[in-house]
Amino acid sequence: MLYVGIFLIIPTLVVVVAAFLDGANRPTLANVRELGESYIAKTFWNSFWVSALSAVIGAVFGALLAYVLATGNPHGTFRQAVTSACGVLAQFGGVTLAFAFIATVGPAGLITTWLIANAGVDPFGSSLFELRGLILVYSYFEIPLMVLVFLPALDGIRPQWREATESLGGTTWDYWRSVAVPILTPPFLGALLLLFANAFSAYATAAALITQGAPIAPLQIRTAFTSEVLLGRENIGKALAFGMILVVAVVMILNSLLQKRSSRWLR
Repeated sequence: MLYVGIFLIIPTLVVVVAAFLDGANRPTLANVRELGESYIAKTFWNSFWVSALSAVIGAVFGALLAYVLATGNPHGTFRQAVTSACGVLAQFGGVTLAFAFIATVGPAGLITTWLIANAGVDPFGSSLFELRGLILVYSYFEIPLMVLVFLPALDGIRPQWREATESLGGTTWDYWRSVAVPILTPPFLGALLLLFANAFSAYATAAALITQGAPIAPLQIRTAFTSEVLLGRENIGKALAFGMILVVAVVMILNSLLQKRSSRWLR
């Protein structure tokens, strides 16, 4: 509780309280009303669709990879190697990940220069430093995170359920349509929400890739604290952070409800 209080609860309370204070620490709603401005609404919308697309990509490909692992040898070398790699790659982010993509598929990256020299095409151009590039980079750590989160749900599917379906005359399609998919849908949606929250709150990778402008909410918060043109906007930045906290809180509550629903089947 001491650790959580110092690094999570107290900073959250500071952000929430400061969102309703002005520069002289007097109560005000001006900071919160600023969230309705068009440029801030646009950054939240950009954050939403970038996070949603990267979460969907990560959920689909991560679920497929998790299914391959779940149907294989549970103690095999392949599964252990892949899950270990996913544990590392799911936490591989920030400036290090941004540099890895710049060095690989950036304008002067290894793959980019090879394709230009041998095929005469530049498939990426400057898109790596735009919102489309964030979707690609975020998917890099969303896929392994999905594997780690969704694999236990696949492991919880009991072989007896398939056998019972077959003994009642059901086909493979009947099993997936009436048994497996309904059971796996809540944990899949819960994992999807977790991936969305993970991408929505990411900052360091985006800050390293996008140095001009603030097209997403975390970068707009950075601008509020570091701008040398518009001063005294620190509490507006905290109001932005308060808005992000509300979004993530709603997502995590929905995720908790879905996890409770799926746990009834996977006990």
